[in-house]
Amino acid sequence: MADGNPSQTRERATRLFKKPIDAWEERTQMVKREAEAERVAVDKKTARLKALRLEKEAAEREAALLAPPVAKPRPRKIVKA
Repeated sequence: MADGNPSQTRERATRLFKKPIDAWEERTQMVKREAEAERVAVDKKTARLKALRLEKEAAEREAALLAPPVAKPRPRKIVKA
C-alpha cells in the first residue's frame, strides 16, 4: 500500500469500509420499497372488494324493492274435538 498515492489509498480504504454500511442501507431501502408496494397492492384489493360488495348490496336492495312481498302463511287454528 505504500506504493500508491496516499489520497488513493484513503479513497480505497473508505470504499472498502463503507461497503457494508451502504449494502445495509440499500437493503433497508429495498425492504421499505417492497413493503410500500405490498401495502399499495393490499389497499387496491381492499378498495376493489369493497366496491364489489357495495354494488352487490345495492343490487340486492333494488331486487328486494322490485320483488312482490312474500305472503306469510297464516297460523292454523287448532280445532279441539
